[in-house]
Order: sequence, then structure tokens, then C-alpha cells
Amino acid sequence: MPHSTVTDPVAPSSPTEEDSVLPDAPRYAPDEVKEEREEADENEQKDGDMIREAPKADVKLDDLFNDDDDEEDDDEFSSSRTATAKVESSPPAAPLQLAPAAKYTDPEVMLAFYQRLFPFRYLFQWLNHSMKPSNDFCHREFAFTLQNDTYLRYQSFPTGDLLRKDILRLNPSRFEIGPVYTANPRDRKTLRKSTAFRPIAKELVFDIDLTDYDEIRTCCDKANICHKCWSFVTMAIKVVDAALREDFGFQHIMWVYSGRRGAHAWISDKRARNMDDQKRKALAGYLELIKGGAQSGKKVNVKRPLYPHLARSLDTLKDHFQHDILEDQDPWVEPEKAERLLQLLPDKALNDALRKKWNTAPGRSSTSKWADIDALAKSGASKTLDGKALLDAKQDIVLEYTYPRLDVEVSKRQIHLLKSPFVVHPKTGRVCVPIDTRRLAQFDPLGVPTVTELLGEIDEYDHRDLREDGEGKKAQDYEKTSLKPYIDYFRSYVAGLLKDEKGVKREREDDDAMEF
Repeated sequence: MPHSTVTDPVAPSSPTEEDSVLPDAPRYAPDEVKEEREEADENEQKDGDMIREAPKADVKLDDLFNDDDDEEDDDEFSSSRTATAKVESSPPAAPLQLAPAAKYTDPEVMLAFYQRLFPFRYLFQWLNHSMKPSNDFCHREFAFTLQNDTYLRYQSFPTGDLLRKDILRLNPSRFEIGPVYTANPRDRKTLRKSTAFRPIAKELVFDIDLTDYDEIRTCCDKANICHKCWSFVTMAIKVVDAALREDFGFQHIMWVYSGRRGAHAWISDKRARNMDDQKRKALAGYLELIKGGAQSGKKVNVKRPLYPHLARSLDTLKDHFQHDILEDQDPWVEPEKAERLLQLLPDKALNDALRKKWNTAPGRSSTSKWADIDALAKSGASKTLDGKALLDAKQDIVLEYTYPRLDVEVSKRQIHLLKSPFVVHPKTGRVCVPIDTRRLAQFDPLGVPTVTELLGEIDEYDHRDLREDGEGKKAQDYEKTSLKPYIDYFRSYVAGLLKDEKGVKREREDDDAMEF
């Protein structure tokens, strides 16, 4: 999924662009945004030797995690940094009042969303891995897309509260999260050696985009989605999540709806964050299976016996194939599509018999055509049929139509920027909410609230509360809306991550506080 698409230009809000852009921020005019965003994924060429490292040998999966997990940044809690920080400011005394006909593209809508609903506190804790600001956050790159489509890279902040204040000041239409660098990204041009500025950590990420399924989904295409084709994302999440947990031992995996037609995975385990590009490439290659474009032939070619990950995936996907593919997508009902199925079968005589049968029954469903394969094979339609080869071919077909189609380039490099959770998608107005994998089948992408719906829910709640004149604990704004379960899930996820991280960091904080 392209993580860096250029949004429709929107008239800049007050303050003016000149007042909003930070003095040291890399600034790009709207007609330069597309080129710059492409360059964001090719930063080694853009910055030359700034992030270039010596060539590394290919990494074997067996050696993927042999490095020392206990290694810490020596200056993580340097005394030169602020010892404590208030992570979130109080809401403005008088929140913005929106016009009844306000749209989610209006700057006033976005500002109200950031003021009243965006979970800055938990975002800071998630990226910082501690309550006390550290280099994990201070040296982290953020990139902002402003309302006039100006794109600002290499933004960084000492505390979560300063990130919040700058977002309220600049009011971006969206923002992206990059890696942790060896130095503050704002200071990169002041370093004596360009090689002193390089990425050293970032969450391992994966990207699923339904446009990559256009050749096999029949219900929608391009940016359009429905409940039928969302099942492809559900299948992909199940397979990738199981592999990351069972094969690599990762625990802190958060899936986030992209706001339109896909999902992102963020893996925050320390081992994952510290993986270099070679290890990320090896892991992405382990999960990659579908190869070749829409015009290529057989896209799945795997050796037998299937290695455990594929055997497990096939077991997970076989029921989805029957319902979500054969019944809902009906991919071979048209004669030209049925020819594609025949190309994937190994026996010419069997193919001729199937073609003859299907030509006499126009409109025969994909479910029936799939059943015909075994029926004609058992009837002796081919005297030279290899039963094992036919079984293998059918398994490969199931995988071709159900296995995740990942944009692996997103996963291979630390330098890659990815849209932050909880930002608003500029085309749909939907919030990029986390997906609770415990209730994966119940997640409805078309039911995710839009920013205008959420702000309307706050107004409705406040008006109702005023009429009822209720007493008791005052609810936070997000608790008044349908965003509450998503933020509660995020908070719980972050709490689990901090619990695992705080052991070593607590020791370091105690050492800093000791007096002799």
C-alpha cells in the first residue's frame, strides 16, 4: 500500500504557511511533494553517504536473532535531557465550534479532532517505550503533510507534549512515523560526518493493500472495497500474525486499519525494532509467496513437503477458500477466467475434459467447477493423471487465491515512513484505528467512524448530558464517541509493551536517581 500518496490540495488555514513552517524544517512546495515522497523511500540515494553502510552478507533465517537483545543505548537517559515531562496538555478551554455542514477535509475539523480526540499520550508511550522521554522518542523522525500539501520531513520532539503542541500549531492533514536515528533529526546538517546520521531502530512493519488483489477479486477494484473483498485482508492478517508469533516469537503486534483499503502491522518487540535492513529483508522474504504480475503464469511454486509455515497457512486458508473465494468472489464463472484455472492444472487430458464440460454449461459456478476437477479425475478422464501432482496443483491454487499479497518493500528498510495510527484518511475521513485480532471477523472497515461523525457524537453527548444535568466523573471527549473501544484497545496494547520494556529501563532510571 503506498504509504505516501499526495492528498487533494486544501486551502491553508490560519496561521499562514509562512508562520506555520518551522525555521529548520525541510520544506517542499505542493508540486514537489510526490517526488519527495518517492525519495523518502529511497533515502540512501537522496542523502548519499549520510545513511550508507558497508555491504552486508545475506542473512540466514536461522541466524536472524542471534544478536544481543540486552544491548542498550548508553545515553538513553542522559542528564542533558528533561528528567520529567508532562505528556499531554489539557484541552483548550473553549474547543472549536464547527459549522453544521463541516466536512472532514476542513482544517477546522482536523484541528478539533487533534484537540479533542487524538490519543497523543498513548502514542508517545508506544513510541518511547517508557514514561520518561528517551532517545527512542527524541531521535524519532516525524513527517507532516500540511493542509496545503506541503510536506515536512525530519521533525523531532523532546517530549510527547511538544509533539502535540506542534501538531495543533501546524494542523497537518496527516503525519507519518519514521525511524529512530543516531542523532536528533533536526541536527542532521550540523554533524561533522554525514555517516554519523543514520537510522538505528524502527518497528518492523507490514502493509496489505487490496489493490494488490485486483486480478483475483471480482467484487471491486482500485480504491473501492466491500465486505466481500475485505476478507482478503482478514485472511492476510491471520496468516502473517500467526507466522510472526509462532515462527519468530514476536508478541507486541498491532494491526491498524489504513482508513481506506488495507491494513498495516506494527511489531514493537525490541528484537524487531533493532533489526537491520538485511534481517528485515530476510524476514519479508520468508513471508513472501505470490510472485509475478497480472500477466504472469503460475504465481505459486513451492517445494514439497510444505515447510511448517505454509502447511499451517494452508490449513488456516482452506475454509476461507471455500466460502470467500469460490462462493463470494466466484472467480472462474466466466469462460476466460476458467481458462486461467485450467492453466494451473497439470494434466492436458483432464483439462480438455473439464473445458468440454464447462462449455456445455455456461454460467457454471466456480464452486461447481472446482468440484468437477476431482469428479472427472476419479472418472478416469485422463489415463496419465498423476494424483500427487494434481493435489499439489490444487494446493497451489488455494494459496494463490488466498495467501497474503504483501508490499514487501515497505518491510525491508528502516528508513521507510508509515502513516501514524489514529490519523484521518484524507479521502474517506475514516480514522486509522487499531484492529483487535481477537475479534478479527467482527471488524467492519465500512463501519469505522469518520472524523465528522465523531465530533457530532461529542456534541450529541454534551447536549444530552446538559439536559440530564448528570453528576459524577466527567467523561473525556473520546469516551463520548465510538472511538472509545479503539483507544481503549490501544491503551491496553501500549500497557503490555511498557510492562515488558520497563525492567532494564527501570534499573537505569534508578541509577540516575541515586545520590552518593
